[in-house]
Amino acid sequence: MSVLIDKFDVFAGGFWLTLQICVLAAIGALILGAVVAMLRISPVPPLRALGTAYVNIFRNMPLTVVMFFAAFGLPALGSNADFLRVPGLDVIFKRLGTDLPYFRFALIALVLYTSAFVCEALRSGVNAVPAGQAEAARSLGLTFSQNLRHVVLPQSWKASVVPLGSVIIAMIKNSALVGFFGVVGDLSQTADQLTSAGGYAFIPVAIGISVGYLIMTVPLGALLDRIEKRQAVAR
Repeated sequence: MSVLIDKFDVFAGGFWLTLQICVLAAIGALILGAVVAMLRISPVPPLRALGTAYVNIFRNMPLTVVMFFAAFGLPALGSNADFLRVPGLDVIFKRLGTDLPYFRFALIALVLYTSAFVCEALRSGVNAVPAGQAEAARSLGLTFSQNLRHVVLPQSWKASVVPLGSVIIAMIKNSALVGFFGVVGDLSQTADQLTSAGGYAFIPVAIGISVGYLIMTVPLGALLDRIEKRQAVAR
């Protein structure tokens, strides 16, 4: 167990990098998930179909496949972007192939994957709002966007908090994959570095890595339990 003390700085560095990935991915997934959720409940059929297709694709695809495509597919696509004739789009894909570090590819994968679950958590909250509320807003002449902003979303947020928290906790655990796709220095990569290159026993290293993830997930889980109890008392 001496590795936990001798290599504390290595564990701390891995924890800090993993925390950065999780915070940035959570912000991105919440934003993109909210956009997709609005598409899912849109009264415009093409937009609704687009949101449904996005959720069905990413929710039913293994994260490993999404991560693999982000880490290796996007750079390959960027290096062969000359076939794109859309002005500006070829430049974006070429930049993906040459300039972006794997840290950002990992973020892209986590955001794309997690946003599908964020969307469904938000949509479940919207469905919890009584239909009469939206109908009353429409009868007052509110547009779809005004209805969402002033009536539906403020009420749906309470019902969505706990499911969203569970999605973020799952995303934190899923972030363990990023070290296997080129991100150097995160917790999972730290474990491989210490056991393979450093020659330390696996069990103590695994305990240190597990403690790092528990530090991120246990307080969030406790907060969700408290919110859920408060909501139960309010009802």
